Amino acid sequence: MKILVVDDFATMRKIVRNVLKQIHLENTLEAENGKKALEILNKEDVDLIISDWIMPEMTGIEFLKACKADPKFRSIPFIMITAEAQRDNVLEAIQAGVDNYIAKPFTPDKLQDAINKARSKVGR
Repeated sequence: MKILVVDDFATMRKIVRNVLKQIHLENTLEAENGKKALEILNKEDVDLIISDWIMPEMTGIEFLKACKADPKFRSIPFIMITAEAQRDNVLEAIQAGVDNYIAKPFTPDKLQDAINKARSKVGR
């Protein structure tokens, strides 16, 4: 499974990659914002997207909406990982089509559970 990790902080991308390695998912791509992530999606086949919410140029919610609006990307499971766990943000992400939403900090088990739920939701 190829996973696209989108976060503006390189350290956070590394943390997510390390957690993914702990659960035996090592095929990852990275982008520092939604705009760069869309460029990657247009070049690479991706099986799962894990994205932060707050990023420059194109936020995670804008990226989510762009993915769900595009027939080529809408079936890719999308997990939002963010410190922004306010109820309104969670509702906005759900309405935009997020497959799962987890708050920072998170454990490998929590991420594994989110991945499993997101993949089963879209039948992957």
